[in-house]
Amino acid sequence: MTIRRVRETDRARINEFIAGQWFSLTMVVRGEAVDLGAAEGFYVEEDGGVTGLVTYRVGGGAMEILSLDSLREGQGTGGALLEAAVAEAETRGCARVFLITTNDNLNALRFYQKRGFDMAALYRNALDVSRRMKPSIPLTGCFGIPRGTRSSWSAC
Repeated sequence: MTIRRVRETDRARINEFIAGQWFSLTMVVRGEAVDLGAAEGFYVEEDGGVTGLVTYRVGGGAMEILSLDSLREGQGTGGALLEAAVAEAETRGCARVFLITTNDNLNALRFYQKRGFDMAALYRNALDVSRRMKPSIPLTGCFGIPRGTRSSWSAC
């Protein structure tokens, strides 16, 4: 497995990977449209293709993980990419690394908690707000769990 920093010369294939995973280069984070196609990151290249990617942004002494995707789950790709991002955060003097995931993404919740991340906040109905900016966000997520479609549901 080879981990590489995303460079401008990689953008076309990185953006193709992002669009394949997220169906768009735009991600809505806490009411803000973020261009993943311009985000910093690291990727894994195997057999000439991109098989994993982590994107992030740094500001205010913190790193926010924007996306983490692996085409080969259970083989260490996601963990290696997360380690690369955390090491970058340390190099850049970030006091913390954080991210947001949705209530239905049980695999992500488990993955991050196993690596020392802790749930710090719950943003009720966050996807309802995000969906107004990006209507293509599905109403139902992983495992058939609703994604913030009623006041009784919440997203984190």
